[in-house]
Amino acid sequence: MNGTMAGWTQRAVSVLRIITGLMIIEHGMGKLLGFPAVPAYANIKPFSLIGAAGFIELIGGALLIIGLLTRPAAFILSGEMAVAYFMAHAPKSFYPLVNGGTLAIIYCFACLYLSTAGAGTWSADAAMKRN
Repeated sequence: MNGTMAGWTQRAVSVLRIITGLMIIEHGMGKLLGFPAVPAYANIKPFSLIGAAGFIELIGGALLIIGLLTRPAAFILSGEMAVAYFMAHAPKSFYPLVNGGTLAIIYCFACLYLSTAGAGTWSADAAMKRN
């Protein structure tokens, strides 16, 4: 069983990377492009702190989706999510369920994992390494 599953490890990392990138890019698109429309993101200024987070999410999410420069992109996104948690969520309550920071924590640690594990086999990084 372990031998059979071991062959799927890098593919699972690729799926985690792609889904994480899709979820993060959605936040950047909402903040900067207004799509999908989120009332909380209606008046975001591009050169504000939240606007800067939107640029990081938009660019970093795209890099994760295609698997290009995965390790540095994931590391930067992990840090951004940690900052988001401690600036926007933690002051509201100690408990993530109460302060609304559960997603920020999940994204932070998923990206931290990807920054150490790499992009997986289905990625631009792996394709460039093969050539």
